[in-house]
This record gives sequence, C-alpha cells and structure tokens, in this order.
Amino acid sequence: MADNSRTERRQRQGGRATRPVLAALVATTLASPLGAQQEPVRTDALEASSAGRVRSLRVVGNERLEPETVLSYTDLAPGTPYDRERLDRALKDLFGSELFADVRIRDDGDGNLSIEVRENPVINRVLIEGAKRVKEEKIREEIRVAPRQIFTRSRARADVGRILELYRRSGRFAARVEPKIVQLEQNRVDVVFEITEGPKSKIRQINILGNQVFSDRTLRGEMASKQARPLRIFTSSDTYDPDRIAFDQQKLRQFYLTEGYADFRVVSAIAELTPDRRDFIVTYVVEEGERYRFGEVDLVSQIRDIEADAFRNLLPMKPGDWYNAKLVEDTIDRLTETVGLLGYAFADIRPQFRRDKDQREMNLTFVINEVPRVYVESVVISGNTITQDDVIRREFRLAEGDAFNSFKVKRSRDRIQSLGFFQDKLEIQQKPGSAPDLVTLQVDVEERPTGSIQVSAGYSSLEGLILNFAVEQRNFRGRAQNLRFGVNWSRFQRGIDVGFTEPYLFGRNLALGADVFRRDFASFRFGSRGERIDTYNQVTTGFQVRTGFPLTEYWSASVRYGLNFDNVTVDESLFFTDGKCDPLKAGRFVCEALGRYSTSALGVTIGYSTLDNPLRPSRGQRFALNQDFAGLGGTVNYLRTRINYDRYHRLFGTGLILNLGGEAGGIFSLDSEDIRLTDRFFLGEPRFRGFEIRGVGPRIIRKPVLEVPAPGEPLKPVEDRDTFIDDSIGGELYYLGRVEVIIPLGATGDELGIRPSAYVDVGALWRANGREVLLPPKPPTVDPETGEVTAPGFIEEYAGDTPSPRISVGIGVNWNSPFGPFRIDLAKALRKVEGDRDQLFQFNVGTQF
Repeated sequence: MADNSRTERRQRQGGRATRPVLAALVATTLASPLGAQQEPVRTDALEASSAGRVRSLRVVGNERLEPETVLSYTDLAPGTPYDRERLDRALKDLFGSELFADVRIRDDGDGNLSIEVRENPVINRVLIEGAKRVKEEKIREEIRVAPRQIFTRSRARADVGRILELYRRSGRFAARVEPKIVQLEQNRVDVVFEITEGPKSKIRQINILGNQVFSDRTLRGEMASKQARPLRIFTSSDTYDPDRIAFDQQKLRQFYLTEGYADFRVVSAIAELTPDRRDFIVTYVVEEGERYRFGEVDLVSQIRDIEADAFRNLLPMKPGDWYNAKLVEDTIDRLTETVGLLGYAFADIRPQFRRDKDQREMNLTFVINEVPRVYVESVVISGNTITQDDVIRREFRLAEGDAFNSFKVKRSRDRIQSLGFFQDKLEIQQKPGSAPDLVTLQVDVEERPTGSIQVSAGYSSLEGLILNFAVEQRNFRGRAQNLRFGVNWSRFQRGIDVGFTEPYLFGRNLALGADVFRRDFASFRFGSRGERIDTYNQVTTGFQVRTGFPLTEYWSASVRYGLNFDNVTVDESLFFTDGKCDPLKAGRFVCEALGRYSTSALGVTIGYSTLDNPLRPSRGQRFALNQDFAGLGGTVNYLRTRINYDRYHRLFGTGLILNLGGEAGGIFSLDSEDIRLTDRFFLGEPRFRGFEIRGVGPRIIRKPVLEVPAPGEPLKPVEDRDTFIDDSIGGELYYLGRVEVIIPLGATGDELGIRPSAYVDVGALWRANGREVLLPPKPPTVDPETGEVTAPGFIEEYAGDTPSPRISVGIGVNWNSPFGPFRIDLAKALRKVEGDRDQLFQFNVGTQF
C-alpha cells in the first residue's frame, strides 16, 4: 500500500508511472553497455554496414547535445575509411560516454553514415524514502547522483551499493534499497531510492575453538563485541560490525601476549548469518602455543652520552617472569621519554628478541640506537582563529634554540590544555626540522566555545526552585581574559556578581583581577515536622582585588584584599518581643549574631598543581594553603586557615580514575569576642554527601515538654525527632576527606559531559562553645483554672560537637547538561553521632555558573 500511494502521488505531480531503474532501462536500451560492465554491441545496431570511406556524417535524435559533441566521442570523420570493426568501436565509445540510452549507426551503402542517438535523461530531483535509522543527510553525503546531472544505470547501481554499505556499517545487514525513476517531460526523471532498513543485525553467539588455557567466558570478556542479551539495551557492542570483529582478533592477540603466549595466533574468524538471516554467529579458531618466560634481559646504548648501566634500573622485567608484550611496549615508552629528557627527540629504541623454544624463554635486549642531539628549530601553532598566538606560545616551556626535552614538551601540552580553550586530546607533534639535529614543535588546536550565556531554571533538594542568569567569556578578546556577570535566585540565597581577570598584566606573568558582589543568604532551622523555617537573613555587599603569580613551574602564589559589609537581621514579627530579639523564639546564638559588621581582610594563597586538566583531571595533584587575616580596620578580627589537597591517577592501567582528596580548616578569634555565627564553617550537602545541608557538626536541639512533672521530678521532653527544632550553629575546626573512583564512559560520555563515580567521604566539624548559649529549661505553661497545658515548654540540648569522624559511602553522576551543572547522589551515612542529620538521596541542577 505504501508503494502504491507513493506511485500515485508522483503521478499527480506530473510524472508517468514509476518503474524500477534496471527494468526501465532494459526495456528502452536493449543494447546499452553502461558503466564499467559493458555489454557487447548488438549487430542490429549497425545497419547495412560495410567497408568503405565516409562521405558524410549525420547525427539524429540529439536534444541537448550539439552534433559536434556527439561526433567528438568517435573517431569517424568525412574522408576516413571505416569498416564494421571501426563502427563497432564507435558504438562502444558512445555508450562509454554514459550520455546515451541507445545508439544506432545506419549506413546507406554509399558512405553516408547516420548516427541515431537517444540521450540519457537529466535528473530533476533525487528523493530518499524510508530512511529513519540513518539520517538522510548522511545518505546524501554518500550518493553521487545529483540534480541536473545525466542519469545512468551504473551510477544508480553504485549509489545503491554505497547506501547498503552505509547501513552495514551501522549494523543493518538486512537493509534493501530499490532505485526507481519517475519519467517527466523534456526527457527528465526523478530518481527515488526506496529504502527498507530492516532490524539491526546482532551477534547471537560467539564461539571460540582451540582454547585450552582460558575459558570462553574469559576470552569473550576481552573482546569489544558482545553476545546479544536482553539486558544489553543501552549498548551497541552486540551489533555485528566487521571492523569490530577484526579489532577483536587484535584484542585476543594482545591478551595472550600479555599472558606469555608469544606464539598465539588467530587461525580464522568466520561470521555466518543465522537461518532467519537476522543475526550472526561468529566463530574464532585459535592456536594458543606455549607459554614463555623472560630469559636474559639487557640494555645496550649506542649513544656515547648515555651509559647503559644508568638505564638498566628502568627495566621492570626480571629473568623468570612470565613474558608480557605490553610490559615491553611500556618499557620502550619509558626509555624513549627518559632519553628525550637528554635532548634526543627522535630516540630510536628497538627490542631484539631471541626466542629459546626448548627452554621456553624469551631473551630480550633493548638497543638505544645512535641519533643526534636535537634542538628546537621552530614552534608552529595552527588552528587558532580567536585565541592569539602569544597566549598559546607563553605556555610553552621550550623556545626556539633550546635543547629538546620531552618532559618540557609534555609539560607544555598540559599547560595549553589547562587553558580550557581547546580540544581534550591535544598533542604537540615533533616533526623533523631543516637539519638532522633540528626539530619543529607543531600544535594543531581546535578551539572550543569559551563564551556562554546561561539562562536556567532548576530544582535542588537544598534550595527548591533555582533561577540563574550568567554571562561569561573565559577568553575575552582572545587574550585569555575572564569577564563574567551572574545573577542567581533561590529560596535561601540570592546574589549578583561581576568579575574581571587579566592573566598577563603588561605582558608579564602576573594576574590581576577584581570582583564586586552582593549576596543575600537566608539561614534556616529544621522545624518540628522536618520543614525548613527561616531564621536569620545575612546581606553581604563588598568587593575583592586579587593578584597571582608563579613561584616555580608548579608553585604559585596569590594575594587578595576584600572589604565586606554584613547586615544580619531576623523577622521581627516572628522573633522579637517588646522590641528586642527574644532568645526563647530565635535562640540566644541568633540574637547574639544580629547587627551590622564590616570585614577588612587580607588573604594569601600558596598553590601547587601538576594536574593535566584543571576541569576534568585524570592525573596529577593539587595543593592549596589559604590564609586570611581580618582586622585591617573593620569590626571583625580573626585568622582563618584552610588546606586543600587532591591527587588523581589511573587505576591499574584501566580507564578508572582514583581521586584521593582532603581539606581542613580552622578559624581563630584575635580578640575577646567569639567567632561570629556567620563566619564559622558549616559541613554537609553538597560537600559531605550522605548528610543534609549543615547536617554535620555542633547544633542546638530544642525538645518540647508537654507534661508538667511531679514535684521534685525533672522535665521530661518528648523524644520524637519529628517534634524537635534543630539549629546548626557551625564550628571553628573541620576536616573532610574522600576516596572517589571516577568511571569514564568513553568518547560518548565525554561528549555528553557525563561522569559517574563511587566514593567514601569522611569528615567532622566541631568547637562552637554552644553550651554557653543554651537557654535554661522552660516548663510548659498551665492554665491555673483548668490545669491544662496551654503552651509547651522545652529543653535545649547541645549535640554534635566532636571531632569523631562521620563516614558515608555512595555513588553519583555529574552531568554538564544544557541547563547547567547537574549532580545526583545516592549516599548512605555509615557512621554518625547524635544530632547529625543524614540524607540518602540528593540532587542539584544549575547551582553553579
């Protein structure tokens, strides 16, 4: 029915009935030798032909082509001799031009030749129908027929093959393509490729024959191809792909070579269609061979400046160890890098193998062949259309004329990568220079968008509805300058922030920046039903000026000065009595924090970083020591210290990334006043996963008292946590550590910005002198006439003020979504103390810009 409707539709558009291309051409061009597969010329196409001399030539039936153009494809001309063989060659030449659907040559017997042609039609449109799983744009990139071209059968046949190959590459081996034409007036046609895509061809089964040492299950686990199973709905690894089958043969060989089987080989790999022609059964035939150990292992240097004895400690394999080809490759890379440190850019290190089949030993000698010491001739930068050359060039640790050093090349790559302006896998190529002892360093960059305008709305388990508007350009004017403006709004915090940073002031390696901001933060307590009740409101307005500079290649320092004005208030209708803050309603600690304050602070940061990428690190470490002194004027005096450390490295040669991190901090009063509530540290979500926001550390818990005790008996509170009023009051000392394994999802995960992880968090927050602000117990209010309780009393308890570690474990996913950063966590608190508030599920959207 679908084909009939398409045919009727084309007929209504003015074309005649659709016919398959091959059938239509056979009916109209019985003697058409199209394309490379030419058919023999029929004898009836040469009418009354005989030997003689050409007297005249006439072209009949041409519509678009000039007679001279038709004759130019033959070697016939008036006055030239001809015979049947020559006329047959002329027919082949005309058909070979692919301009004609039919050609005949008539001879009247007197040398007057008439060439009758029927031109191939011109393509009006090319239509593709039925393509759903493969985008039409991809198909059009593959096909060669196009509007206003001459239509030929060979081109249509070739395009059918290209389309089928495209579908096979996507795993659809059952796809069918039927080319059709719609004939139009003026010898024009519409070409239609009708596609039946069919299902994806899966790998139903993988058979392995000849394996004795390792099981089929183990070997299948090493392959990229997987057997189709119902649970594999989110992966394409079970789709049949010939290239992947070839890759799996290499994977098998690599696996056996790392296990010591140096003679292993894949005898054959055969893929067979199942009887229903839907899936494939893949069979590998292997020969494992004998297992070898390392025999004698040595190193020889042919470079005079390199002593072999000094490099032998870089050889990790020992005689008697099982042979491992991967270990040999890694050793070559390590030796190449080390020799490169000495200025030999094109180090030639060759392993020489001597196999002893009787002893089953692999004797190995690494030979460092002689090469000249190399110097940098030039540094070439290409691909940067926005970023200026000097922004990239100043990150190079090598300049023209310097002795080559592979470590500095690697460091230069990491520094350019850390700018965050270019592709993830950036490489600096080492190319031969104009002389054997010269090298050209070339970096081809692909610039990423560095400007962003974000308008987002999200929901957070912390703050409810969140609205963000942010504009940022991290590479302003192509000079790596950072310019940003942001506004955020949620139930508990609102803010506006403007900042600018110049990374190279006056062409020197000195950064200078400034920020102006206003922040409105609404603190809260947990009510008797778990709801969040606003307590105090803190409005902060201020600015900060900062500068930074390197101390060494990895160490840096920054100095900052900030001036903040704080105004801490409460809702007087809720927490005031007789014009004053009522401790019975707000809590003594809140009443003591009210007022206007100014903080004039000078800060210093000492940092160390060897990270390969500051945004998504996979190796290296980072350390920062922050020291802030408040007391250069203002009303607040304190000394605050914070330490942060992170280390990243890959686990066991896999793609897994291990992050060991920790931080600690303390704040100390420099006068007789206690540290203000608003200057203390708070700990919980999102930094300490598994706990609510401000869910860890010192807190005052107010328990209701509903019964009047008997004379001489103490007050007895209700021990139902759902009825408590819970206030976190922060602490002056804290620590937080984590062990996290980041699980990369390959190129697809990087492109989508998704990074799952599993982690363990350990931390504590303590020292707040909370007992000094506890209110004395208050008995319930009793009606003197009825004796009934008209208002509950309370008992305040102090909890959570201990350095005892809290521990949580969990899994989470980071996603840099189009709506802003997204984080979801499922974490369980394994260890907590009285007063802590744990939380199993947490998520945040758009909380950063």
